[in-house]
Amino acid sequence: MTPERLTQLIAGGETLAVEFKGEERKPLSDGALVETVACVANRPGNEPGWLFVGVEDDGRITGARPRHAGRTDPYRVQALIANRTRPAVTTRVEVVTVDGRPVIAIEVPRARTPIGTTDGKYLRRAVGGDGRPACLPFHFHEMQSWQADRGLLDYSALALPDVAWDDLDRLEFERFRHTIRESGGLGDKTLLDLPDLELAKALGAVEANHEVRTVRVLGLLLFGRQEVIREILPTHEVAFQALKALRVEVNDFFSWPLLRIMDEIMTRFRARYREEELMIGHYRVGIPDYSDRGFKEGVANALIHRDYGRLGAIHVQWHEDRIEISSPGGFPEGVGLDNLLVTAPVPRNPLLADAFKRAGVVERTARGIDTIFREQLRTGRPAPSYDRSTGVNVVLVLPGGEANLDLARFVAEEGIADRPLDVDSLVLLSHLWREERLTVSEAARLIQKPDEVAREELDRLLKKGLIAFRRRRKEVAYGLSPDVIQRLGGVGPVTHEHEQQVLRHLDKHHRITRGQAAGLCRLSLDQASRLLRKLAASGVLVAHGTGKGAWYERSP
Repeated sequence: MTPERLTQLIAGGETLAVEFKGEERKPLSDGALVETVACVANRPGNEPGWLFVGVEDDGRITGARPRHAGRTDPYRVQALIANRTRPAVTTRVEVVTVDGRPVIAIEVPRARTPIGTTDGKYLRRAVGGDGRPACLPFHFHEMQSWQADRGLLDYSALALPDVAWDDLDRLEFERFRHTIRESGGLGDKTLLDLPDLELAKALGAVEANHEVRTVRVLGLLLFGRQEVIREILPTHEVAFQALKALRVEVNDFFSWPLLRIMDEIMTRFRARYREEELMIGHYRVGIPDYSDRGFKEGVANALIHRDYGRLGAIHVQWHEDRIEISSPGGFPEGVGLDNLLVTAPVPRNPLLADAFKRAGVVERTARGIDTIFREQLRTGRPAPSYDRSTGVNVVLVLPGGEANLDLARFVAEEGIADRPLDVDSLVLLSHLWREERLTVSEAARLIQKPDEVAREELDRLLKKGLIAFRRRRKEVAYGLSPDVIQRLGGVGPVTHEHEQQVLRHLDKHHRITRGQAAGLCRLSLDQASRLLRKLAASGVLVAHGTGKGAWYERSP
């Protein structure tokens, strides 16, 4: 640790991986130092962890007091921490002088198991109620969730000593078999002829030899009676809500076994299901408001990956313009918004995930996220979004609204011609339809892969004739090819000629809306909005109103 690097880290302020402890007002006791190290060890993420003693909360360097007869011995601090933490934490300690003031820099490794003090105190690093990083109490149920996030604990495999074999419902075993039969070959047919007990043993739902010794959480979630589930697993609850503006039309909560809940949710989904019909040659292609497969995969993911140790229900909310599926528990460790499409599957409840695959509810490839994106994009709608997810909740948003039927037709035609588009191609082409131009770095961000891979994907689309080069200042950019633009109804990039068309329209009619500009210039609604806003920003037009009711006139 150099003074320059230390100054740089301090300038970044306190984070979930960096903690300051000042001694300006009060010396930091050995006990408080050890507790803080344990807290930083119990942090989320993979960033290096640091504790800086001699730095105030506001980042001022006031200096650390000597801890050993006029000086601070780094090796004695390391020994203190190792001796008073359980499991012992091996740190690296240095004393760095900045502007004549000593700072004790303690590098804290990330814990693989929960770290506590020898006094039995457990703290974890998290965001406090004021929105700032803090050391908070680390409760037992949170430790289970913490270990599950790291792949160290499968909550669905935990034994439930108070649950007996008679607490399971035989009808749910038959429902499991029925699900396999109706899965279209996705389920494990070897399970169909097994008796109930052998089926439970094959799934790992019970511990048994000749007789059942213990029922696991998985057994209760799949086959349990409702009253037993409510008593033993009070955190398990699923809500289906239909919302129209500020009015709640449907608000039902379920604490049933998981496959029964899946059946109920899918029945309600199909009751609201609507689709438009496209005829492509002799083929009939349905364009639904929401894909059955994509929605089913989203609900199944919420049930499989939720944190069953955390209070709160899974919410399936049907809004007028979108569906939201929220699940308690953040993304598992190593999964984030920037790698959802490429990271290897990390199930929080592996035994439960395997049971859903063997039932045929989800694909055995464990790439359900690809299914959700592909099914959403092929209908000509915006990509699914996880942007509203937090550290304690995963939120999937499936945008609805009016579909781009030209784009949906194009995707279907490519499939019929045996040129199916993969997820990466769909993401890039959908973006180009809305944004006109795309660089390699932007493509890499969209498909969440390195620039080299994104460039290869763009080259493949170039060779297929689906995109073409477009210059963006000095940077190479890509846009839809003229052939694809024609197949998408003539929607092309916004040009100077479009601006002139708008002005000629205003000379005759004095006002114009987004929809009129889109029809006049053969642009998408998003492109028409950007064109009108650009003209307004340059002072050529004046905007009136907001949202869909906005209209424009020439500036005086």
